[in-house]
Amino acid sequence: MQSIENKVFSRISGRGRGWAFTKVDFVAEFGAGNIHTALSSLAGAGKIRRVCHGVYDYPRQSELLRKVLSPDIDQVAQALARKFNWRIQPTGDTALNLLGLSTQVPSRWAYLSDGPSREYAVGDQTLAFIKSGLKERSFKYRESALVVQAIKTLGKEHVDETVIEKVRHQLDRETCTRILRDTRAVTGWIYQIIKQVCRECD
Repeated sequence: MQSIENKVFSRISGRGRGWAFTKVDFVAEFGAGNIHTALSSLAGAGKIRRVCHGVYDYPRQSELLRKVLSPDIDQVAQALARKFNWRIQPTGDTALNLLGLSTQVPSRWAYLSDGPSREYAVGDQTLAFIKSGLKERSFKYRESALVVQAIKTLGKEHVDETVIEKVRHQLDRETCTRILRDTRAVTGWIYQIIKQVCRECD
């Protein structure tokens, strides 16, 4: 019979490298005490990594550089959101970075949240959650919020065909359909750009 530790690690590795998580992701299946022991043991063995208080990841590795890579901050943000049952949306430079519209990796990753405003240190980067009103977090789909926040951050005058193409190539037709339906109430010029993005999704 597999030990709880082995079962937990099987769940973690099945999600792929880079996945971040907390004990909340496993407690329903294994129980709080067992999970705490299993995660501590796995971290001690170097199979997983503790990235900030209560959050671990299954580290990404670079074969080329032969080293372990920094945590995926977006994964850490999602793990914390699941832990506290928050709804979150990447905003500003964070949204641009996640969509590949900025080549600069931000030192501060910011997310709108329906939870309290909090900041976490993750390595040499800061992960910030900013309490926001319902209007800013009313989207049903994560992709909708990501695209809207990125367009809003760039501003109408800076969204050209290159930007539209970059965003379009990251969305399939089904996702585009969801985004178009989900964002109908946004500011007019933003929705016009979203329609351009989704016009020829594969």
